[in-house]
Amino acid sequence: MHDLSGFQRDLLYVISGMEEPSGQQAKEQLEQYLDGDINHGRLYPNLDTLVTKEYVEKGPIDRRTNYYAITERGKDLIRERRTWEEAHISFEE
Repeated sequence: MHDLSGFQRDLLYVISGMEEPSGQQAKEQLEQYLDGDINHGRLYPNLDTLVTKEYVEKGPIDRRTNYYAITERGKDLIRERRTWEEAHISFEE
């Protein structure tokens, strides 16, 4: 995930937890986590980056709305990140 910004990484995680959300649905979920508004000028270029990098696929829901779905490459990226995190995080109990 070294090639993604923190916002793109969070967006990828949100999409992976939903079944083909629209951009608006992903935005709403991410706004809850970030506790703030996300404008279209920030959201859609970052979604396009995830599509270009083939971590997410995009398809039509209707004439004005697209869905976004995580790809196998995106799932692999999340798995790799989780393995890396587990190797670097240690909590003493």
